[in-house]
Amino acid sequence: MALIHKLLNGTYILRKCPKRSTSLYPFLGIHFADYCSSSLQKPVAAPGKASSQRKTEGGLQGHHQKEVSLDITSPEEKPEVSFDKAIRDEMMDHFRRLKDEIVNHWIGPEGRPLHEVLLEQAKVVWQFRGKEDLDKWIVTSDKTIGGRSEVFLKMGKNNQSALLYGTLSSEAPQDGESSRSGYCAMISRVPRGAFERRLSYDWSHFNTLYLRVRGDGRPWMVNIREDTDIIQRKNQMYSYFMFTRGGPYWQEIKIPFSKFFFSNQGRIRDVQSQLLLDKISSIGFTLADKVDGPFFLEIDFIGVFTDPAHTEEFAYENSPEISPGLFK
Repeated sequence: MALIHKLLNGTYILRKCPKRSTSLYPFLGIHFADYCSSSLQKPVAAPGKASSQRKTEGGLQGHHQKEVSLDITSPEEKPEVSFDKAIRDEMMDHFRRLKDEIVNHWIGPEGRPLHEVLLEQAKVVWQFRGKEDLDKWIVTSDKTIGGRSEVFLKMGKNNQSALLYGTLSSEAPQDGESSRSGYCAMISRVPRGAFERRLSYDWSHFNTLYLRVRGDGRPWMVNIREDTDIIQRKNQMYSYFMFTRGGPYWQEIKIPFSKFFFSNQGRIRDVQSQLLLDKISSIGFTLADKVDGPFFLEIDFIGVFTDPAHTEEFAYENSPEISPGLFK
């Protein structure tokens, strides 16, 4: 979908450019837009009006000012637009990212030595120290089905945490179809590699989820999705409860991965299966306690670690009558 978006974006820009190309390239993206943007600028004023124009543009921000001011000596001179160079740069960027992924795979995850990763006992996966950390997450609520709940995500005090807040409303939408409502959620984005390939997290060397949060006493549901199919399974996930105690103090929550139970479309399944820790695609937090009113959840970091005292592999049982396929 991301490549289709780039294609449509590039086609729109191609219509705006004064020079048209007879062939349509499949990877028209950011670099293509950069090369075409120069030909879409307003004509530069005559040399006599240059000084007044500079004064007018003095209040613009630095980045915007660089886009507006062009290095052209006369109106007759126009910058050359090279479509081939734009596409070549786009492809080189994707291949450069692919090369980094291959090199990191041979060296070790994230470019670190493999033996160092194997001996690692704890790891911070997500922390919130700037806006770029918030961009790795999305928020959603029952507004997508006509509900009235609202949820927002912003940086906390001194940019040392993320603050998830809003208002929960269990009032059902008046559409004649939905009978229940009242949820808000925060979900991490699926990591992407070169050519917009879906990637996954490998937590197979750890056995516990580790969070440092500060809430208002509400119970949350922690959801983990695994990516084992070609198509992402949207309605299937592994979940467990997170109880915040409220108050001004931070709390450290440790949830063993063996406690996460399997559910589909919000219902706990009779046949339980163990979470595949080497194929984690995303993690999320859902509030749906049917208590209308404001809420907040402040998160310092989300990580994983190895608890040597926890030896349980799976907390739930399956019988031959319920899941005969597991006992063949």
